[in-house]
Amino acid sequence: MLRPRIIPCLLIRKGGLVKTVGFDKAKYVGDPLNAVRIFNEKEVDELMVLDIDATVTGSEPDFALIRNLAAECRMPLAYGGGVRTVEQFERLVSLGVEKVAVSAATVADSSLVPGAAARVGRQSVVVVLDVRRKGQHWEVFTHHGSRATALEVAEAARRAEAAGAGEIVINSIDRDGAMKGYDLELVRHVRAAVTLPLTVLGGAGSLADIGALIQEFGVIGAGAGSLFVFKGIYRAVLINYPTRIDKDALLAGAMSSRQ
Repeated sequence: MLRPRIIPCLLIRKGGLVKTVGFDKAKYVGDPLNAVRIFNEKEVDELMVLDIDATVTGSEPDFALIRNLAAECRMPLAYGGGVRTVEQFERLVSLGVEKVAVSAATVADSSLVPGAAARVGRQSVVVVLDVRRKGQHWEVFTHHGSRATALEVAEAARRAEAAGAGEIVINSIDRDGAMKGYDLELVRHVRAAVTLPLTVLGGAGSLADIGALIQEFGVIGAGAGSLFVFKGIYRAVLINYPTRIDKDALLAGAMSSRQ
């Protein structure tokens, strides 16, 4: 039976764990391997790791780091950053990555998603749509939010689904690191356009925000970065995640109160 997922998202820059606000002001917050070990103990549903520099600098994925992360992980691992070829999809999956996320490469090469889906399976192909609000719509950006594509998010999502993606990640640049709640209007807009599983990033500041997302959309991925690496009003670095009892209560409450 499918269930909502609560997913910590770790951002990597030069091998270190960082956190951003609005895709800017990256703050070093520790060692990603240490974070993975803590999340293992906390029995997280899934872990997402995104290298925010690889595509910008034209680098390929840091396979040595990913190998170490995958070997340490005791939960499903999704990785994104610098992936441009089907061969890189295959190599990442061979290292133990369950899901490979792509963004800019899907705009540059329309054959990448169907080619990867044919080789590693649709369930392992994730398309990330980083978006900024532009008036009454949302535009997709690539290269860590630095390049506009002129693609509207719902249309981009439909293209991803038609190409063979198995999941879409919607990442609100405007809400990144703000911890003021998800952009539920954005999620509604994309949910109406596609049937694929969705994961949402950008804005989670409390478990109540996650509950509100799940209450409205049911089986969905609730991703968060700041919520799971900071604690308190002074944003002290503290890797955290709800206990199994708290998580089960949150999910049960959100699902039972769905309209």
